[in-house]
Amino acid sequence: MDNNLVSKYYLFIDESGDHGLVSLDNSFPVFLLCGLLTSEENYDSIKSNINELKHFFWKNKSVILHSRDIRKCEKEFQILFDLDVKKQFYEKLNNVIINSNYRIISSAINKSKYISTYGKLSNDVYEIALSFIIERAIFCLDEIKSHQKQLEIIIEKRGKKEDKTLSEHFQRLVARGTTYVTPDRLKAIGIKITFKDKKDNINGLQMADLLAYPLARYVIDSKRANPAFDILENKIYHKNGKRYGLKIFP
Repeated sequence: MDNNLVSKYYLFIDESGDHGLVSLDNSFPVFLLCGLLTSEENYDSIKSNINELKHFFWKNKSVILHSRDIRKCEKEFQILFDLDVKKQFYEKLNNVIINSNYRIISSAINKSKYISTYGKLSNDVYEIALSFIIERAIFCLDEIKSHQKQLEIIIEKRGKKEDKTLSEHFQRLVARGTTYVTPDRLKAIGIKITFKDKKDNINGLQMADLLAYPLARYVIDSKRANPAFDILENKIYHKNGKRYGLKIFP
C-alpha cells in the first residue's frame, strides 16, 4: 500500500460522569463518552491553536485543560477569578471550539433507565458507549471521499485493569464487528486503539474533555440554559438529517 495515499484520522475519547452502576448520583445520572473525530492535518491545527491559547495565558504549553478545574477555577485556573481574564479565556477557547475542523461523536448512557432495564450487574456501560461511538465514526468516515483511510482511537489511561478490560473489548469488537459494521469494514480502515497518560498532555483528549461536560448536561436536561452546548452543537455529526453524533441509550 502506498502510504502517501493513506488519510489518517484520530478519534480522541474522554468521558463525563461515572461509568459505575452500583451507586447513582441523582444530580448527574448520566455517563457520557465524547469522541472528537478529526484528520491528522486538522489535528495539527487544533493542537497548535490550543498551545497558542496556553502560551497566551501561562507562557508555556504544559498546562492541562481540564473541564472541572476550569469550571471550579482550581489549580492553574485560579486566574479565572479575575473576570476580565475569564472573559478573555472563554472568548479564545470558544474560538478554538467553533473554528476548528472536527466532528463530535458521543454516546450517553441514561443510568437510571439502564439499571431499570438491564440491572446493575449487566455489561460495562463504558464498553457499550464505546461500541456506539466506533460504529458512528465509521459511518462518518464513509462519507469522506479519499483513498485508504486509517483510524486511531486515543483514550486516556484509567488504570491497568480497566485498560486491559477495554483493550480486550476492543479486540472482540474488531473481530466480531457491531450490529451495523462488519469486521471487514473495521479491519479495512486499519482501526487501532492507543492509551495515553494524562501527563502526556494530549490536546485532543483535553478538547474531548471540554466538549463532554456540556453534552452530558444537555442529555440530563435539554431545556436548561446551556451556552457551552449551543457553541458546539453544529459540530455534532449528522446523518440523513438526524443527530447521529449524540446517541442516548437506552
